[in-house]
This record gives sequence, C-alpha cells and structure tokens, in this order.
Amino acid sequence: MVGMNISSRARWVLLALACVTGPQAAISQTTTPPPAAPPVTPSTAPQQPATTPPATAPQSASPAQPNSTSPTGSTAAPQSSTPVLQPRADQDPQDGTTFTLHRGVNEVDLIFTVMGKDGHFVANLQQQNFGLLDDGRPPQHVLRFTQQTNLPLRVGIMLDTSSSIRQRFEFEQQAATDFLLQVLHPADRAFVEGFDVQINVAQDFTNRIDMLDTGIRRLRPGGGTALFDSLYRTCKDQMLTLQQDSEVRKAIVLVSDGDDDYSRVLETEAIKMCQRAETIVYTISTNVGPSRDKGDDVLQQISDATGGQTFYPQRIDDVAIGFRNIEEELRSQYLLVYEPADFKRDGSFRTIYLHSLDPRYGVRAKKGYFSPHE
Repeated sequence: MVGMNISSRARWVLLALACVTGPQAAISQTTTPPPAAPPVTPSTAPQQPATTPPATAPQSASPAQPNSTSPTGSTAAPQSSTPVLQPRADQDPQDGTTFTLHRGVNEVDLIFTVMGKDGHFVANLQQQNFGLLDDGRPPQHVLRFTQQTNLPLRVGIMLDTSSSIRQRFEFEQQAATDFLLQVLHPADRAFVEGFDVQINVAQDFTNRIDMLDTGIRRLRPGGGTALFDSLYRTCKDQMLTLQQDSEVRKAIVLVSDGDDDYSRVLETEAIKMCQRAETIVYTISTNVGPSRDKGDDVLQQISDATGGQTFYPQRIDDVAIGFRNIEEELRSQYLLVYEPADFKRDGSFRTIYLHSLDPRYGVRAKKGYFSPHE
C-alpha cells in the first residue's frame, strides 16, 4: 500500500511538471526564429536594416499614414517612409508566403502617351526629354521613368444601349469583341456593360473572352440616355474600389453618341470621379458623318480631362478602327512615378502639366488628380 501511494504521488508530480513546462515550451517555440528561408519569412520581417530610420522619426517629406492599425486590428507603431512588409490579413503569419507592401511616401503614377506630328506613337524617349509641373511646381523627386508597354490592364467597355444608336448597335458589339480579343493578355482583366437610363453590367472583371463576348451579346438597345450618371457610377463602383497588389493601367472605352437626356450628375462631376479613380477614358463617337455635333464635343472633353483620346469614325465600319487605335496606344505608353513638392493631404485637386521639350512631339496625359484626405 505504501508503494502504491508513492507511485501515485510520483504520477501527480509528473503531471504537475507537465502543466508547468508545457506553456513554457510553447512560448519558447514561438519566440525562437524559424530557419532562414528565401525570399522573406516572418522571422526576418521584424528585423530593421541598419540604414532604416527609426519609426519614431519619419521623414518630413512623407506624412504619416492615417491608418495606424495592423492587418490583425491591433494598434501598430507609426510607419516610416521606408517600405515595410506585413502579412496579409487572410494569411497565416507563420506561413511567410504573402506580404503587403505599405509605402509611407507620396507617389504619383502618371501614365502618358507621346505622339509625333504624323500621328504615330513615339518610343524610346528619356526622362530628360520632358518638363513637368505638379500644382505649378517641379516634382521634389522623380522615382522612376519607364516605357510601360506590358503593364497589366484593367479595361471597361461601356456601350451606349439607348434607342438613338439602335441601327448601329450590332456592329459596335462585334467591334468590342474584336478589341478584347486583341488587347487582353493573360495578366489583363476587362468588364462589359451597357447603359441607357440604367447600367447593365453584363460581365464583371474577367480574362475569359468567351464570357465577355456572351455579356456583349446579351445587351439590347432601347430607352433614354444617362451618360454622365453611368460614367460616374462606373468609375465609382468598378474602378475606384479596384484593389491591386501591383501597378495596373485603368481605362474605359466609351462608345456613344455623347447625348444625355436623363442624368442627374453633371458632366464635370462625372469627369472628377474618373480622375479620382485614376482612370483614362477613351471615347468612340457613333455620330458617323462629315461634321461634329454637340455630343462629340462632350466626348472630347471627357477624354481630354482624363488623358484619353476621342475617335470620330466617318462611317460605321470605322468604329473598329477606333478600337484598334486604342489597343495600340495602351501598349505604347510611358510611366512616370514622382514625389510632388509641397504635397498636402487635404483632398484638393492638383493640376498636372507635362510637355515635351522637343516641339515635334505632343504629350497626352491626365490634367490632374485629387490628393488623399489626411
């Protein structure tokens, strides 16, 4: 009996020691950095390089980010202007495979096109070939200058389905499908919608041509025209909310006669929303004929303000030519990334003036952008 009591006590002692040492072992396991694994693991993310400024002293040219919470919802330390890799919210922090890049600097991505007097695109120009003013001042720093012929596209096709274009609608459908067949690469995405007094998103963002073609074929003409309302809502709902992990070009191809008899939104408000969404708008007029009318001027104003271009077919067959010209331009553009001087996060509109120092070339770019609110 005495031996049995000693054995029982020994087992209780061992159980007690396991309860004590178990949590300690777990803590020790989580605090020990995992073995190094390329390219980046959570064990290397918290370590700051020797050249990284302390988080408590951000650079004066880079205002602090207003969002001070980490992806897990906890309060994070103030961010410096140095890029910091953090795990995505939908990934296991111990996985170490997916990270989000947070930049505390104020960067402007300016996509633009250069054309010669003969109407052809001009390639192989350098940064020193251009002059730039942001809100009337030269940029503080030019961070990158490249010719982005392969930047992924996010393209929206907006087809006017009002009764005024009923006789031309079938040809426009075919031209839109041919355009998507030519322009979409594996990394690109596109959506298709028709609009009259309402918007009909026939197919959301996808890379599948068959689904986009099916969406185009489902559209039917009829009704009034709410052009400005439709453009405003499309940029707000489809482009402004678009979340991307890398740089993309956002563009809308708008096929319409430019008439509007139903919108509550003004033309200027629709243009501002396109600028907020950083979306280039290309317009193709369906007013075939020898002269331009009021609707053509509307399309021109929308394209000019967003850095796009308007095409005026002389006959309905030329609508396909407009699509082909847009496809060529989307693959022949420059990208200038810069940090503006005297930047304020006050939500104001900042003008952009970009020109070629060579008078033989013309530059087409957006007229400005809205700074974010603090």
